[in-house]
Amino acid sequence: MSSPHEPRILMPSGRGVVKVHVVGIGLDGSAGLSESARQVVEMAALLIGSERLLSYFPQHDGERWALEDLTEAILEIRRWWATEPELDPSAGTVETRDRPIVILVAGDPLFYGWGKLLIAQLPPEKLTFHPHVSSVQLAFNRLRIPWQDAHCVGSQGRYFEELTAKLKLGVEKIAVLADEAHTPALLASLVKALDLPTRYEFWVCENLGAAEERVSHKSLEALLRESFAPLSVVVMLREPPPRAEPLDLEKLPLLGIPDAAFIGCGDKPGLTVEREVRVLVLAQLALQSGQVVWDVGAGNGSVSIEIARLFPQSEVYAIEQTVSGNSAIEFNYGRFGLQNVFSIHGTAPEILHRLRPPHRIFIGGSGGGLTKILGVCALRLLPGGSIVLALDAFEDIATVLSWMGDRVRREPHWSYRIVQVQLSRSVAGGNSTRFDALRPVSIVTIDRHLN
Repeated sequence: MSSPHEPRILMPSGRGVVKVHVVGIGLDGSAGLSESARQVVEMAALLIGSERLLSYFPQHDGERWALEDLTEAILEIRRWWATEPELDPSAGTVETRDRPIVILVAGDPLFYGWGKLLIAQLPPEKLTFHPHVSSVQLAFNRLRIPWQDAHCVGSQGRYFEELTAKLKLGVEKIAVLADEAHTPALLASLVKALDLPTRYEFWVCENLGAAEERVSHKSLEALLRESFAPLSVVVMLREPPPRAEPLDLEKLPLLGIPDAAFIGCGDKPGLTVEREVRVLVLAQLALQSGQVVWDVGAGNGSVSIEIARLFPQSEVYAIEQTVSGNSAIEFNYGRFGLQNVFSIHGTAPEILHRLRPPHRIFIGGSGGGLTKILGVCALRLLPGGSIVLALDAFEDIATVLSWMGDRVRREPHWSYRIVQVQLSRSVAGGNSTRFDALRPVSIVTIDRHLN
């Protein structure tokens, strides 16, 4: 094998005469190529690829460069284009100049492959791609599951950030490309550390397309302790909410229930107010026993349930406009064995006129009608009461401040304060620990003082 720095064949300087074909190959080797892709490889004056991919073409008679570093290959291709040889027909250069350069890659080069870098570094019009079936496509086909709505996470780039974001959203289908560094065990450790309410089932698809192909269903614990082939795809499928089984309440803390104890619902996985934010909201509410509390935009009822456990003599009304949210609320307070949480299906502020006047109000969601909701809440709030809002949009904060300005001018016994919350949790992944930022939240407390 010759060195890539001493090419035997010199290409004319036409800077466009020699085209580059990028051919995707699966673990089934040359047998899996289409006839047109196989002909391109056979015609290649220069064949570039890893030792494994080059081994599929032992009879190839052109130049062969075994390169793992694509950057080096790009530099050599540019040298070929820039070289100005003397065109001597007897030397064979006229015959070879029309033969292409072929780069062998795994799978589909434009799906988490080398294609992106090649397009950025070489003239796109000189590139022709011959994709193989991607490993993700093979994985979902093996599982007999449609995958047009699947979310994919590659092993390159911002692996942890992308995977964490998908898990927090609770997307239904996730395909994670594994390699020697980003193993199924690393994925499992991240899922376990995040401890999110949404649960997934795991399928590990190893050596897809090869004779050693294996597709197996694994538990989270199995992913942590078992070893798998470096070339694998982990397919994560969101599980439906479990049956309403009672919790071991004695093991739960009195304050600050873990997020994972609250079950979401299929189409609304991100309904839980995070524990750290929830505790701060409870502190701002300054609750007392025997009060009536409204939780407007209650999500899956995490704040309502936390209040109801702390104050069994209080009445907590969890108001939620979505059917899925109400189902989650009822599901959760049933698991906690609570009798003082009342799930109210309706749209605020209209539904608020039918409820008992509250001592405390928490607004976690407004559905775009924040000003009207605040107006009704201020009208119904008992003297000495408080309204606490958790806001993540500047526009909502501006709405509250504008509303408060008008209110104070008419009724000076109102006041407000704001706490800006920016928190991160440590998440262990493999041999490293990093911070995962929670969504910044502004907690606004509005107090109605006694006249």
